[in-house]
Amino acid sequence: MLKKFSFAIFALLAISIGLYPLLYFIIERTFGLLGSKNEALLADTLWNTGFYAHILLGGVALLVGWIQFNKRIRKKHIKFHRQIGLIYFIAVMISSLAGIYIGYYATGGPIAKSGFIILGIIWFSTTLGAFLAIKNRNILRHQQLMIYSYAACFAAVTLRIWLPLLISWHQGDFIPAYRIVAWLCWVPNILVAFFIVRNLNPTPSYFGVK
Repeated sequence: MLKKFSFAIFALLAISIGLYPLLYFIIERTFGLLGSKNEALLADTLWNTGFYAHILLGGVALLVGWIQFNKRIRKKHIKFHRQIGLIYFIAVMISSLAGIYIGYYATGGPIAKSGFIILGIIWFSTTLGAFLAIKNRNILRHQQLMIYSYAACFAAVTLRIWLPLLISWHQGDFIPAYRIVAWLCWVPNILVAFFIVRNLNPTPSYFGVK
């Protein structure tokens, strides 16, 4: 029951933050992280293309990715699993590259920029590796890399959990909080993924709830 409850919370968070980018089309552009950007950057067509590609397709990856960790769905609906996997792969390939690009313009200087750029590289490389592994019928390797990939993807969730706490801790000062969250949003996720992968059953099956 605890495992099922934890998975339900995991799915709820993924869905909630996966839908979060839609707010950028409802609320004025001063909303969220855009409020920290200067007018010149907000008017830049290339940056805007990268930003919206990143948040929208990253949202799609969050929305569909959690489904892949449900063993029951995978076993009963393998074709659906493959279709969702392809959607996730395409979304990540575009969103991660866009994230690397806009990471260069991250608020907070080199510390924040390097945190987000490295996150984008990890997300891209683990997802591509997982895709190549399944093409080569290496199911265990595919499984392991997908855990790392979604751990990186889930940084969108953990960022929004940590950031308000860090801003409060820094008495409302956004910049130092953002520098910390650029790393804190994904490093613990990758560490959790490491321990999951290390304890993974070394058989050709997929990680997930029964």
